[in-house]
Formats: sequence, C-alpha cells, structure tokens
Amino acid sequence: MPNHHIVDGRDPEKGHTAAPYGYEKEGGVHEEPFVHGAATVAEASGQGGETHRGLKSRHIQFLALGGAIGTGLFIGSGAILALVGPAPLFMAYLSMMIVVWNVMNNLAEIVTYLPMKGITIPYFIKRFVDPSLAFATGWNYWYAYAVLVAAEATAGAILLEYWETPVHKAVWITIFLLVILVLNIVAVEVFGEAEFWFASIKFITIMGLVILGFVIMLGGSPNDQGRLGFRYWNNPGAFTPFIASGNSGRFLAFWTAFVRAGFAFITSPELIALSAGETIAPRRNIPKAAGRFVYRLAIFYGFGSFIIGVIVPSDDPRLLSGKGNASASPFVIGIQRAGIVGLNHVVNAAVLTSAWSAGNAFLFSGSRVLYGMALNGEAPKFFGKTSKKGVPYFAVLATWGFGLLAYLNVSNSGARVFQWFSNISTISGFIAWIVVMITYIRFRKAMVYNNMLSELPYRTRFQPYATYVVLGVVSLLTITNGFHIFVPSRWSVSDFLAAYITLPIFLVLYVGHKIWFRTPFAIKIEHIDVMTGKKEMDELCKNDISGAPVPKNIFERVWFWIA
Repeated sequence: MPNHHIVDGRDPEKGHTAAPYGYEKEGGVHEEPFVHGAATVAEASGQGGETHRGLKSRHIQFLALGGAIGTGLFIGSGAILALVGPAPLFMAYLSMMIVVWNVMNNLAEIVTYLPMKGITIPYFIKRFVDPSLAFATGWNYWYAYAVLVAAEATAGAILLEYWETPVHKAVWITIFLLVILVLNIVAVEVFGEAEFWFASIKFITIMGLVILGFVIMLGGSPNDQGRLGFRYWNNPGAFTPFIASGNSGRFLAFWTAFVRAGFAFITSPELIALSAGETIAPRRNIPKAAGRFVYRLAIFYGFGSFIIGVIVPSDDPRLLSGKGNASASPFVIGIQRAGIVGLNHVVNAAVLTSAWSAGNAFLFSGSRVLYGMALNGEAPKFFGKTSKKGVPYFAVLATWGFGLLAYLNVSNSGARVFQWFSNISTISGFIAWIVVMITYIRFRKAMVYNNMLSELPYRTRFQPYATYVVLGVVSLLTITNGFHIFVPSRWSVSDFLAAYITLPIFLVLYVGHKIWFRTPFAIKIEHIDVMTGKKEMDELCKNDISGAPVPKNIFERVWFWIA
C-alpha cells in the first residue's frame, strides 16, 4: 500500500523512539522505518536549534560555483597538461562536468521537494536508504570538508609567499583561518554576502583570462609569437601517452586526467543542497541555481581548459615547478610566453581570493554536515546548538578547529603528514557521489511507488537513466583512481594507501554501525516516508514562483539572469 500517510498515526512533528533509529521490531527483525519530523529537522528530533533562512538567490548561485572554481583550475590544471597533454585535459573536464551535472540534478530534485531547515545529505540518506550508510557518509563528508579548510589555508599562505613578504607562513595561516571563522560564526547572511563577492572576483578573473587567451591564440601577442592556433596540439602534440604507447597510452592519458579532474569538482554540487534549508524561497532559488550551474561551469572550465592547452605547450618545464602559486599557473605561463608583464600578480591575487572563497564555503558546508548529524543522533548533541542568528556555532568551531592542521605545513616533516591527510580525503568525494546517486534512485523509486512523481516541484531530464550510467562511471573511477601504481616501475606503498585507504575506513564505519545498531540492509521501498514535511514545505513555498521579482528594465533583466 502506498505510504501516503504516516504509518502508525503518530504526531508527524514528534516522530517516535520505540526502537534504535526508530525501527519497530517484529519477530526480532527491524521492519518499520523512522518517521521523520515535519517542518524542521530540529523539531523532528526534539533537540538542537534551528538555522535561519538568510541566503538569497545570488548567494546560492555563486556559492556552488565559488566552491567549484578554485586552485584546481588556476594552478592544478597545469600539472594535468604536463602529464597527458591538452586533448585529455580538455576532454576530462568536459566529461567530469557531465558527472557533476547529474549529481547536481539528483540533489536539486530532492532538496527542492523537501527544503526543510536542518537538512543535510546524510539526513536524506538516513531517510531514504539506511542509517548506517548515512552515518558513514556523514563522517566521510565532514572529514573531507574539514581537511579542505586546512588545505585552503595552506594554499593561501603559499600564494602570499609569492610576493616574498617577510611575514612567517604561520601568521598568514592564522589570518586566513580567523577571517573565515568570523564570516561563518556571525550570521548566514554575512557568509553568503562574503562568498558572493569572493566568487565575483574569481568569475571576472576567469572571464578576463579566457578572453585574453583567445586574443593570444589568434595572434594578439605583443611579442613575435604570431598566430598560435593549434600549434601546440601539433608540437609537442595533443596527447602525451601515459604508461603505454599508441591508442592504449592515449586512453590511459584521458583516464588519468578524468580522475584528476574530478578532484577539482569534489564536494561542489553538495554546496547548494547543504544550503537549501537556509535559503529564501527555496523552490524558486534552488532550481534556478542548479539549472544554471552546469552551463556556467562549462564556460569557466570548458573554455578555461581549452585555452590553457592552446597557449602553453605541455612540455614547458615551468608547469612542473610544484610551487603552488602563480608561477606554476598555466595562465601566467601563457601570458609570460606572449610577452605580457605584470598580470602574474593579478592572477596570484585572484587565486588567493579563490582559496579564501573555497575555504569559506568548505567551513560552512562542514559545519552544516556536523550540525545535521547531531540532530539525527549521529554526532554529540551539543553540535546541534545554534545562536540567536541561527548559526550552529559549536559545529562551526569544531570544523574550523580541524583546520588548524594547516600549521603542520610550517615544518617540512609536518607538511608530509598533512599531505597524507589531504590525499586520503580526496577520494571521499567520489564515494560521497556514489551514495548520493544511490539515495536519489531510492527516493525516485519511493515517489513512483506512491504515485507521487508528478508532485516533484523540480524534475530534470534523462532521469533515472542518466543516474544509472553516471553511477557506473563514478564507481569505476573510484576503483581505478590509483591504477598507475600497479605498474611495477611506479609501485609505491604510500601512493597505494593514499589512493585506497579511504575505502576500508568508510566500510569500517558502515559495517561497524550496522553491527552495533543491527539495522537492516536498506529501508524497504514501501516503507520510505516521502510525505513527512511535504505539507509544511508546500505551505512555506506556495508563493516562491509567483512571488519572483519582475524586472522593470533591461538592466534588471540582465541582473536577475546573473543572480
């Protein structure tokens, strides 16, 4: 029988606690799922404070793009270019954008349907799949975000050292961390406004660099380079075969670029989903942000990766400098090869704001994941407390505190330890995407079972077929992310552990929780609750679409399209 109503008639705002995780026992077997609360997650769990809706349309749209466009495009893309050549770099970013587009669509459909205060991705995993999987995924997400905060603080210090200031690296790390703490601890409106301006600087910089790149490509260099066209695709070549030769080497070059490109996008689609509960008019603004996300990403990463490959040859030794600042940026190298001086400082400043923006977004996301787990009983209760402004301050402080690992980079031995933390966290993103897609498939099956697919306020194309295909691709990426280390000449124990140790850690969390709480493999489709919270969200969002601002002139029309 379709689960259109609460199965046992209990108050939907209270849930029930008859058994661990809300499962009733029948004959010693867990059968009945937890009935989640209605209007907010905090209200449902009976613990913790509530967040506030303070994020506007422009905040949401720039938040996800700000998290996606970071040092990976400005600097990290150069390492991929040097390793495999321009064609695999370009194809890898385009391929990864399809993956990100699908994950974004999955999350947007779910959170637009239930944009409740306090929602997190682990909340939906617990509601639609299994509490044990939610527990493992929640801590996996939090660890990844917390380490990324430290990584961005380290990147900021390295970027500032480009100007050879007499200030010690530890001072820059301290300033970086204190700024993002203030932006996150005051109010969500302050965070959103800061992220909007940080991201705006990045977007303007990227657009300027892409336009300049096309000018250089078409012969606009002040020196005697002439018209570049696809010169570097012919010599040294479009492909640099990886490990093997011939077509096999070219395919492996694409695949290793595909894996590495994924790390530039990791955790970025989740930013919109994690902010849905704090968004004004969520059923208008979340679809708007999600729908435009991939197109804007295509402009920045698509054109950006293409331009890099045409203005810089893959055998330029500066790509392998490993300095992590503007001197290793393929954009700067291309500009310097064209005889243009001074712009390297502009790019370094833009990358610095990029690191600050990403660190700001990762602290927000990590704190919301921890806050949500506290409400669901997956983390200590005090992490669910909020300030008068609706900020989960204990969760913010805990996530920020983990960022103090950035100080390991002050010493050489500590830097090696920190690199381990960073490497271990990178594969966490692929694991998280796999779980997100499984959750979406379960959610959609439950909606079909209840004859409610037409009730979804936001539906995307090619579903659920696109999700099945992308799920297979990301699973393969996860399994093969360290394929190169199995070549005898490339074997390294440390590289092997960095590539794969996250998988057993995740499994230990998942299996350990399942054994301890004796949860079933998965909630049955007929028991998945797709109703609780719907009535309240329908009421809250009834004017989201009709209440959209109407542009009065061409300038407002352009602005509303941008933000």
